Amino acid sequence: MKAIWNGTVIAESDDTVLVEGNHYFPASTLNRDYVQFSNHKTSCAWKGQASYYSLLINGEINTDAVWYYADPKPEAEMVRDRVAFWKGVQVTA
Repeated sequence: MKAIWNGTVIAESDDTVLVEGNHYFPASTLNRDYVQFSNHKTSCAWKGQASYYSLLINGEINTDAVWYYADPKPEAEMVRDRVAFWKGVQVTA
């Protein structure tokens, strides 16, 4: 699987976990050259608190386009150390 935004591959892995229609990539496959810190947080009833990263590629920013669960609830342990994408990031095989 590949995660692509603004014509650039952000993450690529054969080891993704599909949860609620989202592919969670190993965090180690995320290209940190394009990642910016974000203070944004959301909460999921069964996964826990999500934290976000923004993407900066070719001078364009995609705010909070990457999310992860630093400390997921026990029933969501499969997403630990993984990242997922939205906001126009294409995830393709």
